[in-house]
Amino acid sequence: MSDEAFWKHVPLAQMSERQWESLCDGCGRCCLQKLEDEDTAEVVHTDIACRLLDTQSCRCGDYTNRFGRVPECLHMTLNTARYADWLPPSCAYRRLAEGRDLAWWHPLVSGDPETVHRAGVSVRGRVVNEQHVHPEHIEERIVDWPAQPPDPDER
Repeated sequence: MSDEAFWKHVPLAQMSERQWESLCDGCGRCCLQKLEDEDTAEVVHTDIACRLLDTQSCRCGDYTNRFGRVPECLHMTLNTARYADWLPPSCAYRRLAEGRDLAWWHPLVSGDPETVHRAGVSVRGRVVNEQHVHPEHIEERIVDWPAQPPDPDER
């Protein structure tokens, strides 16, 4: 069977590492710092990007070594895709885990890695690197757009 549109016929749990990795659309939303309320467990997003995120390409600047350099870096797993409700609704892993298809702007669908940026889904031009934010000012950087669908057609 062809690998074209593999996500339509290969369950997440049975994807090869190459297929799994290709699901990342390069939006960078999961690379934003999040804050969790200790009392309610509510998670809010900030517009503060991980120090390794290249804010132009919206890809990790050291993907291979990210866990060693950023211990709190998320390892995307099937359980994360299924149960992490803080994942953006646009996230391909979350979309597929919820039984939805990939969006039109996803590079696997469009054939162009720039569509995620042109569609306004990525963090390009909307974030600041964590190295430029004093820890005392993190709460001032709370935003709601990372947790929102990118456009009305994605709801």
